[in-house]
Parts: sequence; structure tokens; C-alpha cells
Amino acid sequence: MPPRIHLPTGWVTFVFTDIEGSTRLAQLLGSGYRPVLAEHRRLLRRTIAATEGAELLTEGDSFFLAFDDAGAALTACLTAQRALGEHDWPTPEAAPRVRMGLHTGWAEPRDGEYASPEVHRAARVAAAAHGGQILCSGATARRARPLPAGASLLDLGLHRLRGFDDRERLFQLVAPGLERQFPRPRTADAVAHNLPIQVTTFVGRQTERAELRRLVARHRLVTVLGAGGSGKTRLAVEFATDLVDEYPDGVWFVDIAAVTDPGLVAFAVAAVLGLRPEPGRPMVDTLVEYAAARRMLIVLDTCDAQPASCAEAVSRLLAGGGGVRVLATTREPLGLPGEVVWRIPPLSVDPAPDGTESDAVALLLDRTAAARGGRQPDPSESADIRRVVRRLDGLPLAIELAAARLRVLSVGQLAERLDDVLGTLDAGREDPLPAPADRGNTGNQRDTVDLAAAATGVNPSAPATRAAARSAVERHLTMQATVTWSYRTLGPRAARLLRWLAVFAGPVDLPTVEWLLDDDPLDPLSVLVDKSMVLAEPHAAGCTYRMLDPIRAYAARRLAEAGEEQAARDRHVAWSAHALERAHLGPDGQAVTLSLYALDPLAGELRAALRWCATGGSARIGLRLAGGLDQWWRERGLAREGRLWLFRLYGRLAETGEVIPEDELAAAYHMHSLHAGGDGEFGEELRYSQRAEAAARQAGDAGLLARVLAGRAAPLVDMGQFAEAERVCREVIDWAQDQGVESEALFAVFRLAELLWRRGALGEAAELLGAARPVEASRPVDRGRRSVDMLLGMVALARGDLVAAHEHLLVALRSRMNHGFHGRACDTLNAVAVRCAVGGQPLTGARLFGAAQATRAGLRSTPGIFEAYWTERQAALRRMLGDTAFDEAYGEGAELGLDEAVALALGVEHPDLAADSGRFASGAGRSAPPRPSAVNRHTEHA
Repeated sequence: MPPRIHLPTGWVTFVFTDIEGSTRLAQLLGSGYRPVLAEHRRLLRRTIAATEGAELLTEGDSFFLAFDDAGAALTACLTAQRALGEHDWPTPEAAPRVRMGLHTGWAEPRDGEYASPEVHRAARVAAAAHGGQILCSGATARRARPLPAGASLLDLGLHRLRGFDDRERLFQLVAPGLERQFPRPRTADAVAHNLPIQVTTFVGRQTERAELRRLVARHRLVTVLGAGGSGKTRLAVEFATDLVDEYPDGVWFVDIAAVTDPGLVAFAVAAVLGLRPEPGRPMVDTLVEYAAARRMLIVLDTCDAQPASCAEAVSRLLAGGGGVRVLATTREPLGLPGEVVWRIPPLSVDPAPDGTESDAVALLLDRTAAARGGRQPDPSESADIRRVVRRLDGLPLAIELAAARLRVLSVGQLAERLDDVLGTLDAGREDPLPAPADRGNTGNQRDTVDLAAAATGVNPSAPATRAAARSAVERHLTMQATVTWSYRTLGPRAARLLRWLAVFAGPVDLPTVEWLLDDDPLDPLSVLVDKSMVLAEPHAAGCTYRMLDPIRAYAARRLAEAGEEQAARDRHVAWSAHALERAHLGPDGQAVTLSLYALDPLAGELRAALRWCATGGSARIGLRLAGGLDQWWRERGLAREGRLWLFRLYGRLAETGEVIPEDELAAAYHMHSLHAGGDGEFGEELRYSQRAEAAARQAGDAGLLARVLAGRAAPLVDMGQFAEAERVCREVIDWAQDQGVESEALFAVFRLAELLWRRGALGEAAELLGAARPVEASRPVDRGRRSVDMLLGMVALARGDLVAAHEHLLVALRSRMNHGFHGRACDTLNAVAVRCAVGGQPLTGARLFGAAQATRAGLRSTPGIFEAYWTERQAALRRMLGDTAFDEAYGEGAELGLDEAVALALGVEHPDLAADSGRFASGAGRSAPPRPSAVNRHTEHA
């Protein structure tokens, strides 16, 4: 080491790097390895010199570095990885894959070196990394600020480093130019398994579990054999969970069903074990070498998906070392020497000797309770329950399907229909159906593409990975072939349902499926669920049904090929319109106060419907759907999205020439104007307001014209033309009264009240609002906002009447939150903040100001007419509290969610409960009650 090198002291960040698989790379390249190694060293040293890192040791392909700044160390590693990735190596195979690890600790150099356990910890962090990966400890992550531009740290959780008793939280540096997907870190975790977590209870099978334990203890390969629906996977996972403590090197679950290329079986197993390929060496050789000296259990699930490749991988693993055992599930034996084939039996249907229910009955009871929202079958149904499980021969699949039928049938009705078992339980009588009961929840098992990418270290953006990209395309095509095979096993009704379900964006319930088909969907839906082409997700109120995205895309393509897309998507649009209409109605079919919460779960489906309306359907219906989302878009901070949908629908109109009545066009333009105002596009706001007026006048609808004209003041206010806005409001209100449609000018009333408040005409504003209360209460789409109470609260604040302000504002806030008007709730939070500031609760006021601003920023709302007032009151509150106290309270409020902020506001004490309130004074000297303000008088009158 050069004598003048500076070794940092104090908080030092140590960096270790080496080439993953360097020995194999050297064997592969032969004499070509030395220039690759030299170029690798040159690139790293250039990075170190640029960031002033101290090179302590270089040995072979390894570097040991020290930095006095953690951020500089991470920057050096990032720059080095990018340089290595961008370098033009002789061949793609010659590119060295360098792993890097960082740890920060307190250390002082002695005699030109560090003798500290922190160095060893850094080395272990590097040993946990994979080629191309940068890992750092929690200590480094805390001190590496700021991070390099565009970079972030991905928390990989707690891991036990080899040689250390405690656990270390590891982070991966994520940045442009770096690979992101890697297997799990190479660490010595105390609990080594990846067994999937099950979402349903495991029922029975005590005898079978004991028998499997005996077999696995005596034989190295045990194959659980059975038909689809016999419960092989679930039993294997539950059994393996009991053995985790018996295998020090882990129990590992590998789902072969996700592997669509026979050559990827070894990669799938290796990825689960945290292995990556070595240059010039078959993956199976790397896998066998790793497993040879270890004691582990590997659960290979669904080997019949790739029987030959599974047999080869298992044979090599068992021959490579005596500590590996394999538990396989399949529909056909692997045919290997030493294989013990254990056929899974049906569930017992006879009661146990001690009188307890049989496993089959217990399973049906458990699943029936789940299907019925937690309600157990009635004791009077016991005889029919036993009759059902006997008729089904204790097959788990059949019992699971029977329980699903019990959502809509009694046990007696089901038993009566079991004369035609297949016709009752599934519609695929001629098809052998894969079994939902046979498949466990595979937890975080990755699909084939992810497995191969993680195992091979493919970076699709790197020049050296063209072959891997081609492989990914091939795997995609293979996946399509696999889905096609499953699709071809479907009967006509199930195939049609699969195609038609593709029009839905998310989960659907059974009534929706019935509505879609206009037929009983029980049989075809059962087939799709059984074949895992549709996922059934149980809820307390029943199941919902969901398609995975790849299957939905495949089904959508089939829908178009079948010439059914127009009909199916038009049907979905009609369903969306019906669902939107129902959201505005109560159980009795009468209009109820609009709650935006009712629209939240419909958003995905409505977007899908709008997409079709804008591309292949009716733009007129699309504009109606958009109108149903009018307030939702703005209150959820999505005014821009609303504008974009409207523009697309206008384009569709121009394309098709579809005729739209002037009144519907006027309503769309009016909505567009409001969206533009909410998005800060004030010129567009005025332009579409004018278009709406022209269309409304053409339509000759006085009520529509009043609504449109009532919105004309909004762009004027947004552009600061307050006097003109007030004139327009008064004209609209007078004209609407003359036409007998004064309720349609309610928006103009509210806008005029705001303008009167702004210029201090509080009495007129209060009178106007008092008269508007019954009008607001009569309009379901408006009354949830409680704009009258909000504005009366603002008038009361301006008058200094805290009692009236408190009561009006809390009524408005509670209603707005109860009905999902989040944007308007922010205005009310600001008003309550002012009430607190002037009412002796300044810290609460500052917190509410912070919460309102944070929420409004998240909603991307534009400043309204009260913005200057909020700013003025915040400035006054800051002067009252001082910068430090105000900023601290404001920051606390900004950390609150909207629900938390509303709860804080609703918990503000009523002014009458304050200690100095005169309302509860005792004795003869009590002062006379205060004369009600104009606000209170009009409230009482209203």
C-alpha cells in the first residue's frame, strides 16, 4: 500500500467487491481471463480515484476499500457497476458480474490496517450479494444521505450474516442502469424455508401426515400421487411445515406448474435456493454442487407439468449428496430408482371411533361456513351433510365444490341434485378438471419469467442480453400455448364465459356474472374456477371471481377472434351504467344522498367501460358514464383524468358522427368546464362554459341553462374578475326565479355568497344562504356537501361568532367526510383551523392547517376563493406562536391522514364548554343570553 494513502477514522464505510463465479469464468476464458480481470481492476480503480476511496487490499478479483463518507461509497459502487455494465467486453460471456457489499462502523486504523469486527461484517454483507448487486447494511443506509441521483434503497429485511449471532437489516441499491431482480441474499437465516402461507384452514389428514412422516424419514424420494382434486399440494405443504426444524439447510417449495420450458426446471429450483448460473457451467451442476453437502428437503409441486425435466433434476440431486430429500406431487410417477409412490386416499367419510365427525364432514362444514359468511350449517342439516360426503366419496375437490353450491342451495337441495353428480358440481362432465383443492396458496412464488430472470441475472436493457430477451419472448409464447391447451379443454359455455369475463377490470360477484351471461352461470363458472382460469376469492358476503392479467389478455383476444367483442363490451358498458345508477339509489329505488364512497369500487370498471366507449363503443353512453363520475373525479384529485376522458370521447364522436342531443352535449361541456377549473386550466374552463351555454340555449331547457349559467362565475373568480362574477351570479339567480327553475341555480347562490363574504357583506350572505338551505336539502346530489353550513360557518368566523362557526363547520365537515367529499373536507379543515386559532387553541389550528395542506397537495386541488384568507390566517397564527412552534405543529398535522385530521377537528371542544363561557354562569348576576346572530337566526328559520 502506498505510504501516503489516507485511511479514514471514526465512522468508516468499508466496501468489499469480488467477481461472482470467478473460478468458472477463468476456466471458461482460459488465457483471455487475465485481460478481463485487468480491465475490471482498471474500471474499479478509476471509480475509487474519482470518489477518494482508499484501496486497502487487492487480491485476485477482490477489492477492499474504505471511505470516510457512506454516500460517496455508494456513489462509487453505483458508478463502478454502471461502468462494468456499459463496458464493451470481448464476449457477453466474458462480462464479469461483480458483487459489492458495504457496512459502516466505528473504526480506527493501526499500522496501516483496520482490526475491527466491522470489517468482517462488511465482508459478510458482500458475501450475501449476487453478481451485479450492491448490498449495504442498515448502518450504511442511515448515513448515506443524500443518495445518488435517481437512486433508492430497497429494504430486504432482517438477515443473519454468517459468523454473527444478531440479525442485520440489508438494503439493495436500486438505480437506473442497475439490475433489480435477484434471488434472496446468501445469508444464514435461522428459519430456512419458503413454504407458502395458506389462506384456508387445513382439515383432517392426521393419519396421512403420520404415514408420510414415516416414509420421508426412511426414503429420500417420496412421490405423492393422485388425481386432480385429491389435495396433494395442500397435504405436502402442511406436512413439510412440520419438518422445518429437522432440516438445518431448509425446506424449499418449488412450484413446477409455473415452469413452461423444460430447460428451466433446474433454474426454478436454483432460484428458490438463491443460486445463479456460473459461466460455462450447466445450472444443474451448480445446483447439485450446492446441495451435495447440505441437509434439506425439497418439495417439488406439480411435477406432471414437466415430468422428464423434473425426473432428471431429482435424479441428479439425489445422486449428488446424501443429505437431500425430495417430496414430489404429481399425477404420474417419476419412474426413478428408489422412488416411493404413495397414493393419497380420499377423506374418511365414517365417524371416528370416538364419535367425532369424519374428515370429509369436517371439511364440508368448514368450507360451508366460509361460503355462508361464517354461518355454520344448521344442526337439522347434519343427516344431509353426511349423505352428501358419502355420495362424493370423500373427494376434497368435490366437497369444496359442494360447499360453494351451498351459497345458493340448502344441503338438502344439494343432496337431492347429486343424482347427477358431475352435472351438479361442474359442467365439464367430459373433461378431467384440475382441482382448486389440489393447489395451495403459492405465497410469493414467482412466475417462469421472473424465475429465469432472477436465476440468469438477465438485464433486458444491457447489450449483452439479447439472447435472454429472445428467451423471454419464447417463454411468453409457451405460456400462451399452455393457456390455449387449458382453453381447449373447456366446454362451449365455460369457454364463452371466460371470453366474456375478460371485459371486467377487476373481481366480480355471482350476480354480476349472472347479469353478464343472462343465464345461470353456476356450471361454467365452476369449470373455470376448477381449472384455475378464474380465481374464487371468498368474502363474508360470498365469493368474488377474478382473472389473472395474462389470462384476461388471452381471453380478450379470443373474444375478438370469436366476433363477440362488440356484444360483450356493450353488455359491460350497460352493466356499468346500471351500477352507476344504483349507486345513486337506495334499496327502495329512491334517490339517496350521493356518497362518493359508493363510486370508489366502481372506478376500475367505469374506466374500462369508458375505454371501450372511446375506442369501439358509443361516445354518447360514454359521456353519460363520465357524468356519473363528475364530482368523484374532482373530489379525488382526478380532474385531469376526467378532462382526458372527455377529449377522447369527443374524438370518438368526430370519428363516428354519432348524433348527441344538445342537452347531453351541454351537460358534458359544463362538466368539462368544472374539470378544467379544478385542474387549473382557466382559459379552457371559460371556453367550455361558453360552449355549454350555447348548447343549452339550443336545447331550450331552462333548468339546464340555469345550471350552466350558474357555473359561469367560476372561471371569472378563478381569473380574479370578482365584480363581474357577482354580476353574473345575480343575473342568473334572478333569471332562474323568473323561469321557475331557481333550484337549478343553486351553484350561483353559493358562489354569490362566497363573493359577498369576500367583500364583507355578511348579512346579505347569511340571508341568501338561509333561503338556500331547503333547496340544498331537496337535492340528493348536493346535500351531502352541506355547502350552506360551510358558508354559514365562514360568515360566522368573519363575525367572530365562534359558537355558530363551530356548529356549522363541524356539521359540514362530518357530512362531507361521511359522503366522501375529500376535496371539500380540506376547505372545512382550514375553516376549523381558523376557528381554533381565534378560539384559544392555536396549536390545534396549526396542525389542522398542516393536515389540510398536505391532503390538498395529494389531491392536486387548485386554490379556491378562500385561499388568500387561509394564507392570511396562517401568517397571523405563525406570528402568534412563533416560527418554531408553528412549524412543529404544522409538520405534525402534515403527517396525519385525512381521517385522523377530521377526527382531530371533530374533537375540538365546543366554545360553550370553555371555562370562560358565559352561557353556563350561575347566580342572579348571570348575563342575558346573547342575541342570536343573523347566521343563527337564518339557521333556525331554515
